[in-house]
Parts: sequence; C-alpha cells; structure tokens
Amino acid sequence: MPPFQDHPLRYQLSNELHARPFPSIAAPTTAVFLAIKRVEGAAARDRSDDLDHLIALLDRYGAPHPQPGASHYSGDLGHYHLKWESHTEFVTYTAFRDGVSERPFDPADFEVFPIDWLEDLPGHRVTSALIRVETAKSDKDFHQDVADHFVSESVAVARVLDDTATIACDFRIDSSGHLRFLVNASKEAGDRRVGRIIQRLCEIETYKTMSMLGLARVREMNPELGALDQRLTQLIGNMPGGSVRAEDTLDDLLAISAELEGMVARSSYRFGASAAYEQIVKQRITVLREERFEGRQTFGEFMMRRYDPAMRTVRSTKERLDAMADRAMRAGELLRTRVDVERSAQNQDVLESMNRRADLQLRLQRTVEGLSVVAISYYAVSLAGYVLYPLAEPTGLSKDMLTAIVALPTLLFVWWMVRRIRQKLE
Repeated sequence: MPPFQDHPLRYQLSNELHARPFPSIAAPTTAVFLAIKRVEGAAARDRSDDLDHLIALLDRYGAPHPQPGASHYSGDLGHYHLKWESHTEFVTYTAFRDGVSERPFDPADFEVFPIDWLEDLPGHRVTSALIRVETAKSDKDFHQDVADHFVSESVAVARVLDDTATIACDFRIDSSGHLRFLVNASKEAGDRRVGRIIQRLCEIETYKTMSMLGLARVREMNPELGALDQRLTQLIGNMPGGSVRAEDTLDDLLAISAELEGMVARSSYRFGASAAYEQIVKQRITVLREERFEGRQTFGEFMMRRYDPAMRTVRSTKERLDAMADRAMRAGELLRTRVDVERSAQNQDVLESMNRRADLQLRLQRTVEGLSVVAISYYAVSLAGYVLYPLAEPTGLSKDMLTAIVALPTLLFVWWMVRRIRQKLE
C-alpha cells in the first residue's frame, strides 16, 4: 500500500480518456446516424430524459441497460450494434449492421429506430445520415457510384488514411431526410480503421451542423444589430455639436448599451460553441489525411468554399457586437465627462450668483444698520428731550436748543453701540 492517497477523481479522469473507443467495424457494413438536440436550453437540460429515451429503445430489443448517469453506451440491438453518446448540447445514436442493402442508401435501414420511438424524442433532429461502406471497388466503379448518388456540383471525394479508403458526400439532405456518406474500403483497411472513418464522418457532420447554429443566430440578430449600430452612430455623431442635452444623450446611450449587453449575453454561448465546433470539424478532417481523387474537391476544400465563409460571418458578427459594446462604453464615458464638466460650470455659476447675492445682502444689511442708527437715535433724542425739558426754564435754554445739544451725543452713542453689537456677532 503506497504511503499516500489518490485524488478521488484520479481514476475517473484517467478512464475518461478511454471511455469512448472507436467502433471496430468490418466492411461491408451499413451505419445509420442520428443526432438530437433541444431547441432551447440544451446545455442545461435534464439528461435523465436522454437516458430514459435510450432505455426505451433498448427495451424494444431486450438489450441490457446502461449504468445510472451514464454518458455513453454500446450494445447490440438485434442485427445492429448501437453506440450512444451524450454530449454537452446533443445526443447521438449510431447503429451498425453487417453488409449493405441491395438498394443503396435505402431509407428502410433507418427503421432500426421505431417511428413511435422517434416521435417521442426528447428534442429535435439536428442531423441524420446513412453511411454505406463497401469494399474493394475499383476507382471506375466508385466514380460511377458517386455520379449516381450525389449532386456533382457539391460532392466532395477524397482518399483517406494513406489511401486505405475513399469517401464521398455532397452534404445534401435526400428525399428521406438523411445525408449520405459513401465509403469504399480497401482490403488493407482493418476493422478499427473502418470504424474510425465512420466515427470521423459522423463527427464532421454533427459538429458542422452544430456550429452552423451560430450562423442562424447571426441572421436572427442582424436586423436588430444594424438598427442599434445606426442609432449608436447617430448619437455619437451628435455629441460634438451639443445640439441635444448631454443628459438626454446619455440616457439614450445607456439604453443602447443595455440592449447591446443583452445581445452579448444571449449570443456569447452560441458564438463560443460555434468556434469550438469549428475547430473540431477542421481537426477531424485533418486526421483523415485526405488525398485528391480524380480531380474532385476534398472534404477540406468543400469546407473551405462552403463552410468557412459561414464561420467567418459568425466571427465577424461577434467581433462587431463586441466592438459596438466597447464603442458605446467609450461614448458613455465621454458623455459622462461632458456632463460632469457642464455640471461643474453650472455649479460655478451658482456659486458666483450666491456670492453676488451675499454681497448685495451685506450692502443691504449695512444700509439697514445705518437707517436703524438714525431711527434709534431719533427715538433716543425724543426720550432725552422729555427728560431735559423741565430744565429749560432754570437754565434759560429753549427746548429746541436742549434737543440740539442732546442729538449729536445720542447719535454717536447709538452708532457706537450698534457697531459694538455687530462686532460681537461677527
């Protein structure tokens, strides 16, 4: 026993690398493929529904059940061998059968999945495919099969895995609702190599379709994005002139920013998923090690001409959305600065107005003080006169003379008292 403990997830993480081995398939063989996904909330779905639906299919054939909480399963369904995988957003079913049908790409091959079982899918079909694996056909015969079963304008053909097999597909949905893949395996192609080819073809188609959901999101949001771009450009264009109040412009700009952030939040997951799926598609094509077949376009060239422009559109829209959000943020900061400057100027005007009012108030106060000195002096002289009038006769002075003698000292005394009171208050 080692003197240390294993991390509780050590074996789980190690086994995850070997959890989904490639199937071992002997040519000739027929494979049918189905991928399903919920329209909304696929990543946060209840995966027990997917497992229950798988169990319902297994019960039709009396096959053993997977482990509780399993994310992959492999087992026999009568003449077919089933491989089931649960992914982040979707679930895939791949059924293999030895031999090929007399009628190439016969829709009856898809009957391994019962119709009533398909009606109860916990989601919607993202893609489905019929894969026909033949063996040791001459290039001439394979060329004829390609001409018979695919649209020449869009068909992609390539020799793969060191010329041990030749693959073909036009990535079009046929009248039965499925894509078609044709594989011509040489005698040197082993069972595991054939299984890898089938697995890669299914992955290319699935991840291609999943990544194209980003393009659908772009087309959905383009009208709204264009309208927001026009509004944002108009607002920013009106900022230097100042014809509209900065506060009103800022409110409009904040509304646009909120809408842009909402669009970013709603689309960020889909754009990120599309980028990841795109990388998987390119990686799966790379590992096939394609070589040209009789001048036909390869799978990589098909993707370069048809698929890459769609992904570039998704990336450019994401970049445009991010740039608009940044532009709105920068414009908001400029407007907030402008509002702050305008408010500072307004505050300065208010302070100057307050200073003027205070100066006027001080002048008025001094005027009132002067008038109050006169008024108080008047009443003080009157009171003093009433006190001194009885002395008029003994002193031989008239009342007016006594009033005149008392007036000046009284005025000076009142003025001195008022000034003293004001000094104490200050």
